[in-house]
Amino acid sequence: MLNKLTVRDLPVAGKRVLTRVDFNVPLDKQGNVADATRIVASLPTVRYMMEKGARVLLMSHLGRPKGKRVDSMSLHPVAEKLATFLRKDVPFADDCVGDPARRVALSLKDGDVALLENLRFHPEEEANDPEFSRELASLGELYVNDAFGSAHRAHASTVGVTEHIGQSAAGFLMQKEVDYLSRVLDEPKRPFVAVFGGAKVSDKIPVLKNIMQRVDKVLVGGGMMFTFLASRGLKVGNSILEADSIPLARDIVEQAAAMGVQVVLPVDCVVSASASEAGKTTIVPVEAIPDGMVGVDVGPRTTALFKEALAGARTILWNGPMGVFEIDAYATGTLQVAKALAEATAQGAVTVVGGGDSAAAIAKAGLELAVSHVSTGGGASLEFLQGLELPGVAALTDKA
Repeated sequence: MLNKLTVRDLPVAGKRVLTRVDFNVPLDKQGNVADATRIVASLPTVRYMMEKGARVLLMSHLGRPKGKRVDSMSLHPVAEKLATFLRKDVPFADDCVGDPARRVALSLKDGDVALLENLRFHPEEEANDPEFSRELASLGELYVNDAFGSAHRAHASTVGVTEHIGQSAAGFLMQKEVDYLSRVLDEPKRPFVAVFGGAKVSDKIPVLKNIMQRVDKVLVGGGMMFTFLASRGLKVGNSILEADSIPLARDIVEQAAAMGVQVVLPVDCVVSASASEAGKTTIVPVEAIPDGMVGVDVGPRTTALFKEALAGARTILWNGPMGVFEIDAYATGTLQVAKALAEATAQGAVTVVGGGDSAAAIAKAGLELAVSHVSTGGGASLEFLQGLELPGVAALTDKA
């Protein structure tokens, strides 16, 4: 569990609290916020500090402007959206350092909230530049990091600032993320079942190796299943395949067997002529994927197998969809796994959904509130589950 100061430990009343949030949200063609999930996730920390009389100065990145100002990646629409949630004006500084930032910071009164412009308009942010870090830190008297999605990056706003500010603490979202992911790794209730999907085996190999020492069963679906099927000598048609990872997939199955961990691979799958658009589908056994066809989802027999494996679980970790869930015709397996997690949660299981596509999938199913925790950080959650230390967490002040 998190052995760092949290926002509750800080004397925030009357203080300027420089707060790193993850407002890297999608904007529509009109420049409005298209999905406010990450903004909503930050609200408990922001509101707590407001109620305690803090002067809250928020900072974030948005997109990849590559160290220069890009108007379409301004955080100004985010400030407007945040104001609707807080029912309070949110002043916006049109830079994150210099006079614009300082003017806004010094104008704050107790209980006020303001937002700085996109950190990544400056190349010094991603370079963790010491002078840029010092400039950011000078805007606040205390520091809170609530941006778990950026905690795996050693940037100026996540690591550098902590060297120039008295106390650095985790916000409620950061604390929740670390606590839930730690619970999965360190003290899972058993049986513990991990569900892996998504396109690439290579992205998940380090997580699989680390998690394998802790789980009772691993279910493999999504695009990565075809690399595992190929490792058994099966033909996979035109399905996504990482030929270089075939030996690694074989090793994982062998290591699992040696540790007494059951690896459940699909027995059937849905195939189509294309994975990029909805087309006519056929359900085939995994031993009979036709040449020229693409696997786009796990089949009904596999879904039944997976649901049976999940039914008695006390801890479930899900990372990666079961198919091309963005296309409704190919989303059945993914949505069924989401429902199985919700049912397990209702029965008292601890269910944790990794960020990125998994978070999008559970949201598509409308079940994000029916599981224990949905991570807001895809890359950060993967690195945490590998057992790696996250720089943005390590930089926070230790509890005494």
